[in-house]
Amino acid sequence: MLLETKNYIINFLKGMGISDHVSAVLFTIFGYLLLIVASYLLYKITVIVLRKVIRPIAHRTNNHFDDLLIKNKFFIRISYLSPIVLMYFALESKLFIAEPADVFIEGLVIIFLYIILALIFQSVLSTANDYYNRFNIAKNHPISGIIQVLKIIVYIITLLGIIGYLFNKDISSILVGLGTLSAVLMLIFRDPILGFVGGLQLIFNKMIAIGDWITMPKYGADGTVMEINLTTVKVQNFDKTIITIPTYSLISESFQNWRGMEDSGGRRIKRSINIDMNSVRFCDEKMLEEYSKIDVLACYVTNREKEIVSFNKKNNIDTTVTVNGRRQTNIGIFREYLKEYLKQRTDIHDDMTFLVRHLQPTEKGLPMQLYVFTTTIDWGEYEDIQADIFDHILAVIPEFNLKVFQYPTNNGVDSIIDN
Repeated sequence: MLLETKNYIINFLKGMGISDHVSAVLFTIFGYLLLIVASYLLYKITVIVLRKVIRPIAHRTNNHFDDLLIKNKFFIRISYLSPIVLMYFALESKLFIAEPADVFIEGLVIIFLYIILALIFQSVLSTANDYYNRFNIAKNHPISGIIQVLKIIVYIITLLGIIGYLFNKDISSILVGLGTLSAVLMLIFRDPILGFVGGLQLIFNKMIAIGDWITMPKYGADGTVMEINLTTVKVQNFDKTIITIPTYSLISESFQNWRGMEDSGGRRIKRSINIDMNSVRFCDEKMLEEYSKIDVLACYVTNREKEIVSFNKKNNIDTTVTVNGRRQTNIGIFREYLKEYLKQRTDIHDDMTFLVRHLQPTEKGLPMQLYVFTTTIDWGEYEDIQADIFDHILAVIPEFNLKVFQYPTNNGVDSIIDN
């Protein structure tokens, strides 16, 4: 019937005295215009139907997958197929298009069909990634890198399909030809390949996850992992700057992941205070009496003194000489005080490493180091706890007849000159 309509229109034009060639040209122009208008109307109708039917259904369902399909333009791209399909069948019918233009127009339609199908697959992959990211497992096992690789594969297949169509070649034969260019392809796609391999190692070895706090001084990274992509890992530093690190660098180079600290529920305090060694001395009876009045030290000072007296008597040690035998020191009692003080604090872990120790003496005094863990991992709370502890230490040190080492200030120099 369509061919009869075509012949009728051409014969009608001939009957008006128009030549065969001009009649064919006019019918071809008419065919172009009619096909364009019909394709546009079909596209609009498809969009309206999708908006009126699909969108309300998606909003009413509890499943978020259809909402993500809308977000990633899946249905919009599906609507592009309707005019393409119409054009394709119009070309196959040989109804409107003249033979010389047939091959060219059909080629454009096929190319657009490849591109639209690639975009549809991209929407599906993006939707799958977004839907997966809604689950808790996505934090430790992100698939964004794998999704990016799949997208690249889709684009490569699309490109090969277009090239194969234009040159009338099978995709397999094109791949065989590309085999000779493998070295060039490896050079071109070096970063994506290394990034993909590195990303898989990061994910499956659980070396890094979204939300982890990592530090990598070489790249100036000290913050939270935001994205793990095919070739880069995006880190937001604590100063709100964004750092991108090559994915493969996290495999080939060293970085620090603070996830263990967060998972353990404790954050380490490792800080020293330098004691002036000139203030270190043996304790006399008056000092011991004063120290025994401190609640947390009362039992320790008494029991320790009994132990020392017993040892000295047992070994017939002449205690009239200060250096003979064993004696308590103000710094030893101070160290014990710090241990008892920290044990009484509810914000310090008692089931993790707990040390109050001396470090190597230096020209800056004797470092007294605290190596303990707080019960919180929150940065602000951690800093408050640490500051509160050292505020107390600085205030209590003079009570043990000790001094903190520091370089002389102007006032200190003036007092030395006066003396």
